Amino acid sequence: MRIERELMRGAGPVAVLKLLTQGEMYGYELVDALASQSQGVLAMGQSTLYPMLYNLEAKGLIKATWRQAESGRKRKYYRLTNKGCKRLAADVNQWRALTKAMAALGIIGSGETTPSPVREALA
Repeated sequence: MRIERELMRGAGPVAVLKLLTQGEMYGYELVDALASQSQGVLAMGQSTLYPMLYNLEAKGLIKATWRQAESGRKRKYYRLTNKGCKRLAADVNQWRALTKAMAALGIIGSGETTPSPVREALA
């Protein structure tokens, strides 16, 4: 399933910050982890990821360092900053509130209260 741009704009940075709680990663590792750990839902190309990483770095939420990989190639590794950890915690709380509200409306969750014409449109 392909997520619309506006939804990805909100979900992408949170997903990247969350992945970086696992440790430092370089760009392609993040692309791969986003795709594999989200069953493809949050898959994005490098042309989408790198501007996001630059933005997160400019905000002080992540820090990048260049290192030489075992292959001899230089790679830019990203890690979460203290400010990024705090932002992730705040974002997670917002996502929880949002998903709770969506569940209350019957949009997500096991309690299916959405009227059938709407449910069919959402299927």
